[in-house]
Amino acid sequence: MKKFLAYFFGTLLAVVIVYFVAQSAKLGSLSFTRDTVAVGVISPAAQNKIHVLIVPGHEPSDGGTQFDSTHGMLYERDMTVELGQDLQSYLQNDAKFQVDITRDTTAWSPVFASYFQNNWNAITAWEQAAKANYSTGTAAEELDADNTEIHNNAAEDVALRLYGITKWSNENNVNLMIHIHFNNYPGSPAKVAGKYSGMVMYIPAPQYANSVATAPIAKALFNRLSLYNPLSNLPVEAGGIIADPELIATGAYNTANMPSILIEYEYIYEPQLTNPATRSLAIKDLAYQTYLGLKDYFNQNPNVSVKNNYNPSTLYAWNGLGDNKNSTSTDIYALQTALIMDGDYPPAGKTKNDCPHSGTFGACTESALAAFQNKNGITGEKNIVGQKSFDILNNIYTGQTSDN
Repeated sequence: MKKFLAYFFGTLLAVVIVYFVAQSAKLGSLSFTRDTVAVGVISPAAQNKIHVLIVPGHEPSDGGTQFDSTHGMLYERDMTVELGQDLQSYLQNDAKFQVDITRDTTAWSPVFASYFQNNWNAITAWEQAAKANYSTGTAAEELDADNTEIHNNAAEDVALRLYGITKWSNENNVNLMIHIHFNNYPGSPAKVAGKYSGMVMYIPAPQYANSVATAPIAKALFNRLSLYNPLSNLPVEAGGIIADPELIATGAYNTANMPSILIEYEYIYEPQLTNPATRSLAIKDLAYQTYLGLKDYFNQNPNVSVKNNYNPSTLYAWNGLGDNKNSTSTDIYALQTALIMDGDYPPAGKTKNDCPHSGTFGACTESALAAFQNKNGITGEKNIVGQKSFDILNNIYTGQTSDN
């Protein structure tokens, strides 16, 4: 009996070892967990950079949502590039990161244009093999059963390019993919904004091998972005982070060997985006917050606050005094930023969805400014940013006050 038990447990151990060796060979860089990041990046002796691939959503000249605003047509595919290039600039200036971006507004980057042209058949075969391998197990049933969100189906060539981006990333030691999108809710009359607003993130479903590694990075980004931006109030996007099994971008059919996150930053018709005066500032702000979220994760910073490492004066130098009639949209956007940092915006009883970070001096800003002035004993500046209000708020805005 002892010999039998020894044989049985020895055989079991061998099977387990073989299984994990096989899984390691299969997953490659999927060991990119917080533990390995802590050893490889946070250690003072570490030399490795985090290789980030930025993927602006959709094709250079086609695809993506659009909105016919009163100021002109907005195209998601162009706005995603603007945000992606802003994020690229922040990452390039940080020694911790190596960064690539897949395209600009006119064309795929030379690396990806060449990769698609020279490897199309290989991408097709790889995608088909991934689907075939995945469908051999019961997890194939989970692919449909777990889906709670409706996504637009990509055309076959568009889908293959998305798979090609993942395949290239697997082959080029990419540590993290960030897919950039803006949301839309169709059905409203022309030039009329939809009824939903806010941010949502998509990450791999739990059955995928890159799910565990993705979740904490997404959480760090979420914690940072949600300080300044509302969460989507579309019911199926409730919670802000959704594990989705069907998105090619996050590794459908277990194709991604690294963490991958798709961020729908805002709805395309939100006022800070439709207003040409605030659009670029709002987009750059989102990129800055995303960069800070990555810094939070890789520096293991658990105590994130609205003022922690955030200096919006690097985005825009607030010019100061004004009111709802004479201030520029960008100055009002800066005022709202300072009020957010001080905990006054949105005002009591309102949500971030009720009171967007819009650059418009409306009832929300008026109430928030009044609450700030009352809190600080400021009189004689009703509905205006006078010298007393500006002095305090600008110190907050420029990071000259301590973050307690």
